[in-house]
Amino acid sequence: MFAVFLTSGLFLGWSLGANDAANVFGTAVGTRMISFRRAAILCGIFVILGAVISGAGAAETLGDLGAVNAIAGAFVVALAAAITVYWLTVLGYPVSTTQAIVGAIIGWDLFSGALIDYAALVEIVASWVASPILAAIFSVILYKIIAGIVMRSGIHMFKLDALTRYGLIIAGIAGAYSLGANNIANVVGVFIPVSPFQDLNVFGLFKLTAAQQLFFIGAVAIAVGTFTYGKRVMLTVGEGIADLLPVAALVAVLANALVLFLFASQDLEGLLIRHGIPSIPLVPVSSSQAIVGSVLGIGLLKGGRAIRWRMVGGIVGAWAVTPIAAVIISFFSLFIVQNVFQQRTFTPVEYTLTAEAMQRIEQQGVSTAGFAELSGRSFPNAFSLDRELSAHMKKTGRERNVIMAATEVVNLRVTASQIQKIKGRWFTDGQIKAVEVLRGRTFTHNWLFDDALAALSPEWRLKDGQSAKEYNAELNRKLDYLHRLFR
Repeated sequence: MFAVFLTSGLFLGWSLGANDAANVFGTAVGTRMISFRRAAILCGIFVILGAVISGAGAAETLGDLGAVNAIAGAFVVALAAAITVYWLTVLGYPVSTTQAIVGAIIGWDLFSGALIDYAALVEIVASWVASPILAAIFSVILYKIIAGIVMRSGIHMFKLDALTRYGLIIAGIAGAYSLGANNIANVVGVFIPVSPFQDLNVFGLFKLTAAQQLFFIGAVAIAVGTFTYGKRVMLTVGEGIADLLPVAALVAVLANALVLFLFASQDLEGLLIRHGIPSIPLVPVSSSQAIVGSVLGIGLLKGGRAIRWRMVGGIVGAWAVTPIAAVIISFFSLFIVQNVFQQRTFTPVEYTLTAEAMQRIEQQGVSTAGFAELSGRSFPNAFSLDRELSAHMKKTGRERNVIMAATEVVNLRVTASQIQKIKGRWFTDGQIKAVEVLRGRTFTHNWLFDDALAALSPEWRLKDGQSAKEYNAELNRKLDYLHRLFR
């Protein structure tokens, strides 16, 4: 059944390949420096590598926006995004798959009564503004540097063409890798919470996590989309916005790859944190917006006369339509699937202000005085609880998140059969022993389970300080897996 529902994610992956591949090789194909066939093959190979090796970072932020908790819901969300992207791809516009999947997830949040994580949404929307601006800035800087080197070196035209062609291939490979790393979350990220896959040891040589197996399948769909339908949008990016010389095409691809890398690299984030430098949020940015920003940056550097502003206006209009269309398609598709086809598109999550939850909220530094009269009451979803809280108190985003996390009812039951599934995985012996001690116990809230593990073993305790961010992120991934396993 999971394979059937996953088809919508594969359709979305195909649509992304048909559209977003233009963003890494479009300028190279448009300037006739690389054939479409070679571009499609290279793009496919390195999109798969980028997705499997480095795709986890951006996927986590997308999951924060809305954790789709039913497989039929994940199917509809991916399908709504895919239909939106496919429609605009047919029109020839380099649209944002990121905007489509974000819009579709918001549609699910609205339909299911889940709260929208506005902090995560602000991060993602900010990237939609920042990515084309950063790409334009990078393209201007890179163009001046590369053009200056070419002018001073006196390279012969034929040699320059050969070097540019190799440069376009290398930059395209880097861009394809970054595209896979950054955008695979758009394709299969909504399926991670409901995935049945287990970690897989490949001949004892390396391990593929459950998420990486999903990423591989999604990346193959991207590669197929690139090869079968990517040429039209490649030519729009390479020829439709502005006429580019080969060196300018190289610069545009480099700037695009750099922007995608900045927003997807967990290694870069860890490096910045270790040196006390504010890190760049790991969010799935729009490669379409980045490449268009790169091309516009070069065009503006040259005076802007060669820019086809009507085409740019059409592209920006498509960007504006994408998330709105995805929200509408997602919401009404969920209604049809749930009420006509009788498929559960979300699992209801109850919220109860138990005595334990009220105490937990106080321990987290949030006063319960304003809503003490709600103690003991239950609510059918997060939206209902939030509305009632708003009638009693004004709260910050952090306070709301603390209250929701403390009151969510999950009823985890630790069973022997489920414990067997974590053995031989990436859990340590000490962590497994702590879980085995809890066998047979039931926990009303996730945090009660987490606290019980932390009391049994220091290997289940979060660490303080910015330097521990990577460690804590890995520990939270393990806890999230256990929450799903024992629910």
